[in-house]
Amino acid sequence: MNAAVRSQPTDDRLSKRNFDMLSKYIYDYSGIKMPVGKMTMLEGRLRRRLRVTGLPSFDSYCDFLFRQGGLDEEAVYLIDAVTTNKTDFFREPKHFDYLVSHAMPDLLKNFADRRLRIWSSACSTGAEPYTLGMVLSDYLAANARERDFFILATDLSTDVLHKAQRGIYQSELLQPVPADMMRRFVMRSSDKSRHEMRIHPKLRSKVGFARMNLMDDRYPIGEPMHVIFCRNVLIYFDKPTQQHVLSRLCDCLVPGGYLFIGHSETVSGLNLPIRQVANTVFKRI
Repeated sequence: MNAAVRSQPTDDRLSKRNFDMLSKYIYDYSGIKMPVGKMTMLEGRLRRRLRVTGLPSFDSYCDFLFRQGGLDEEAVYLIDAVTTNKTDFFREPKHFDYLVSHAMPDLLKNFADRRLRIWSSACSTGAEPYTLGMVLSDYLAANARERDFFILATDLSTDVLHKAQRGIYQSELLQPVPADMMRRFVMRSSDKSRHEMRIHPKLRSKVGFARMNLMDDRYPIGEPMHVIFCRNVLIYFDKPTQQHVLSRLCDCLVPGGYLFIGHSETVSGLNLPIRQVANTVFKRI
C-alpha cells in the first residue's frame, strides 16, 4: 500500500453484508459465533487492521480478504483481532483444589509414567498453564519427587502466545498467586517503576507453547494427555461445535484421565466417553 492510501481516513461503518461474510468466515475457521449483536464490537476491533494494512474502508478490506486472496496472509491477524482472551491466575480455584486433592493422587496411583502430561488447550496469555505449573510443582515436590510433568499450552491467537512465552505480567495480574508461590516462582523486575514480574525460568521450562485451532479435525499433541483443561472457550461455540471439539479432546485423553471445563459451561446433551466426578470435572471412561 502506498502512503497516499494509508493516509485516507477509515471512518466508514461495517455494513451488514461485510459483517455476514466476516462472521461466516470466523465461524468456519474458529467455531466462534458472531451474532449480529456483535457487529459494533467486530467493527471496532477490525479498525486497527484497516490502519495496519493501509486499506481505506471495510469494503476494501473485505475485497482484499475474499476476492484478492488476502486471507493467506491476513487470517491469523483477523482471528487475533476477534478472539477474547480474558484470563487470570488461579481462575476458578476449585479446579486446582480438585486437581491436587483427587486427580493427582489417582493419576500417580494408576499410571506409571514418570512424566505426567497436561494440556491447557485455550491458554490465552499463559495464566492458566503457569498456575498449573506452580500447583503441580508443589504437589510433586511434597508427594512424588521421582515424578515430573510437562504442560502443553495452546491457543488460536498468536498474539497471546507471544505474551505467554515471555511470561512477563503487570504485578497486579499476579495478585491471586499465594505469597509463598510468588517468592519461589515469580521474579520482580529490577526496574521498580515498571511494575512488572516474570515467571521463573525453571517454571517456564515446564511449559511448551504452540498455536492450535480446536476446529481442526485432529490435534497433533503426541502421546495422550493425563489432564486436559479446556475452560471458558466452549461458551463461544454452538452445540455441534462443542461436540466436535470435546470429542477430539476426549480422543487425546488417556482412559482414566481428567477433563476440566469452565464453571459456566456444560456437556449436557453431548455424546462423550466421560463421566462427571465433580462440578465441571470429568473422567475419561
